[in-house]
Amino acid sequence: MVLSLAGIIVFLVAEILPLFVPGRVVPDARIEARARTEARARIDAIGSMTAVVVDPRRTHVATLREDGTLRVLDWTNGSTVLERELLAGGAALVAPLAGSPGVAGIAADGRAVIAGIDWRVSYPDGIAEVTPAVASVMALEVETRGAAPRALSARLDPGGATLVVALDDGSLSLVQVAVDVNDFTGEREETVSATRISTPAPLDHLALAPEDAEVFASASDGRIFWWEVEDGTPVGMRQARSEAPVTALEPLIGGRALLAGRSDGVVDVWFALSRGRAGRELVHVRRFDGPGGAIGHLAGSPRGRSFLAAGAGGSLGLYHSTAHRELWTGHTGSAISALAWAPKANAAAIASARGLERLRVDAPHPEAGLASYFSRVWYEGHPEPEFIWQSTGGSDEFEPKLSLVPLVTGTLKGTIYAMLLAIPLGVLGALYTSQFMAPSLQRVVKPTVELMASLPSVVLGFLAGLWLAPRLEAVLPGMLLLLPSLPVAVLLAGAAWRALPARWTLRFQGGEILFQAVAISGVVWLCVRASPAIEAALFGGSFATWLHATTGLEYDQRNAIVAGIAMGFAVIPIIFAISEDAVSNVPRSLSAASLALGATPWQTMVRVVLPAASPGIFAAVMIGFGRAIGETMIVLMATGNTPLLDWSPFNGFRTLSANIAVEIPEAPHGGTLYRTLFVSATLLFALTFAINGAAELVRERLRRRFSGA
Repeated sequence: MVLSLAGIIVFLVAEILPLFVPGRVVPDARIEARARTEARARIDAIGSMTAVVVDPRRTHVATLREDGTLRVLDWTNGSTVLERELLAGGAALVAPLAGSPGVAGIAADGRAVIAGIDWRVSYPDGIAEVTPAVASVMALEVETRGAAPRALSARLDPGGATLVVALDDGSLSLVQVAVDVNDFTGEREETVSATRISTPAPLDHLALAPEDAEVFASASDGRIFWWEVEDGTPVGMRQARSEAPVTALEPLIGGRALLAGRSDGVVDVWFALSRGRAGRELVHVRRFDGPGGAIGHLAGSPRGRSFLAAGAGGSLGLYHSTAHRELWTGHTGSAISALAWAPKANAAAIASARGLERLRVDAPHPEAGLASYFSRVWYEGHPEPEFIWQSTGGSDEFEPKLSLVPLVTGTLKGTIYAMLLAIPLGVLGALYTSQFMAPSLQRVVKPTVELMASLPSVVLGFLAGLWLAPRLEAVLPGMLLLLPSLPVAVLLAGAAWRALPARWTLRFQGGEILFQAVAISGVVWLCVRASPAIEAALFGGSFATWLHATTGLEYDQRNAIVAGIAMGFAVIPIIFAISEDAVSNVPRSLSAASLALGATPWQTMVRVVLPAASPGIFAAVMIGFGRAIGETMIVLMATGNTPLLDWSPFNGFRTLSANIAVEIPEAPHGGTLYRTLFVSATLLFALTFAINGAAELVRERLRRRFSGA
C-alpha cells in the first residue's frame, strides 16, 4: 500500500511538474548579414527598418526592407528563393501585416503597397516542400499633402484590406479596400475609401487590431489613442496616458488587449472595456518589467497570450499576459530591428545588424502557474479580476481561464450540503437503532440501511437530475416550510407516543417508528399540498422570480439542494453503519453500570455510550466526508455542472472530480488542460489525504481520552 501510494504521488508530480518549468528561447538558425556574393548563406546588411514574416514550417523567412523589395530566403542555406520589387525607389516605412502572413510598405510620396504571402505546401515523394508565392498585391495611394509618414500598420482581410498611416503634420490617414468577387464570372471589383482626420498630437506608433475595426496609436508624450472604425471612418476617439513615453504598440490575439512598450523598459497591458454610461475606454490592467532598456519591438503570439519584447542592445524577453508570467529573458548580442513569430508559435525570427536569426521558442504551458490557478485574474473583456474556470471556447482567439478556486469551492459546497443531511440522519439514526430500537426491528433496519450503499451513484444522480429536480422546483416553498415543520412534528409525535398508556406502547414494540412515519408523511403531504398557495401568497406566484428580484440570486433546477439530497442519500449508509458498529461495540457493562446507578437510558447514552463511541463516530463522519468529496456521478448529473463561485443553495456547482470526468476526454494529451486536470487530481488527493490523516489523529486522541490510556 505504501509503495502504491508513493507511485501515485510520483506519477502525479511527473505530470504536473512541466507546468511550472520556465520557457526557453534558443538560437536555431542564422543567416548572416554580408555581401551576397561571398556566400549563399549570407544576405545584404539589414538596416534599422525591416519587416519579417516566417512560414509555418520554419523553412523560409520573408523580409521587406528599405529598398522596397520583398525577398524570401531559405533558412537552410540562406539562398533567395523569391524576390519581387514592391515599391520602386524604396520604402519610407515597412511593417508586417496584422493577423495574416504578408508585409506592407509606404514610400515618402504616399505610394503604398500591401502584399500577402502564400506558403504553398506540396508532398513530392512524401516529403513536405514549401513553395512561397506572393498571393496578392494591392497598390494604394495615400494623400500625404507633403507630410512625411511617421508610423504604419496594415491588415489583409478575406474581403479587402486596411492601411493606416500617421503623418508628421498631426493627421491620420486610413485607407480601406473592399473586394467584391463575382461567384459566377470571377470578376474582381475593388472599392477604395480614404479618410483623413486630425489627431491631438503627432503619432509615433500605430497598431491595427487583427480582426476588429479598431486603430490604436501613441504619441511621444505617453498618450495612447483608440479609434473604432465605422464605415471607413475612425470615430469615438478615446485616450489614456502611460506613465512613460510609449516606444512600441502591439495588440494581442483577438484585439481585446493592447501591449504598450515604454521608454523605461516596462510593458503595459491595456484592455478596451465598457464602463457603463462612460462607454468603452482603455483600462490599464498589468505591467511587466521588460528585458532591459527601452522597448523597441513587441510581437504577440498568434496562438495565445504570450508575447516577445525586445529591449535596448539586443535584450529579449518572453512573457504571458494572462498568467502574468515572465517565461524567459536573455540577450541576442545585437540591437533588434524586427521581430516576428512563426504561425505555430513554436519559433520566432529577429533581424539585426548581424543578419536574420531563427529562435526556437519552447514554452508549452505559458498560461499555467500558481497565480492562474489560485489568484484572481483579470481576463480580457471582464470588468475586474475574477476566479473563472472556462477551459475552451468557440474560436482560436479564446483566452483559457483555468482558476481552480471555483472547483475547490464547488467541491466543499457539495460536500457541506450533503453532510448537513447525512450527519444528523446517519449518526442519530445509528444511536437510536443501537440503544433504543426494539431488537426485532433492529435486525431489519440495519441491513436495510446498509443495503442502500449498494445503489450505484449513477442511478442516484440520474434520479436526482431527471426525477427529483423538477419535482422539487414545483413544490420548493413547501419543502422550505418542511425545515421548521418537520422537527416540530417529530417532537410532537414523540410526545404523543409517550402520552399513550404504557400497556399500549409496551404491547406494540417498535410502534413508535410507525407512529413517527405517519406523522412525518402527514406533514410532508400537507406542506406539498400547501406549496402552490404559499407560492402565490408570499412569492407572487413564482418563487424563482421573487428570489431573483429580491436577492439577485438565480434559481437553477439542478442546484445544490438536489445534489445535497442525492449525495446525502449516498453517504448516510456509510456513516450509519460505522457509527452503529462503534456504538454497539461499547461494552454493555458500562451502560449497565450507569443504569444501575439510577441514570435514565437517555442519560446513559449521552454521558456514557456517546463519549466512549465518539472515536468511531468521528471516524464515520470523516469517512463519509471523504466519500462526498470524491463523488463524481451524482454531482455530474444533478448539479448542472456549472463552475460558479457561489455558496447559494439555489444554483449549481462543479467539483474537482466532476471536472476531471468532463474535461479529460477533450484534453489533448500532454497539453496545458491535460496537466491542469492532474493538478486538480493532486489537489483532490491531497485534500482527501489531509482529511483522513486529521481524522485519524483526532480519533486516536479521543480514544486515549475516553479509554483512560
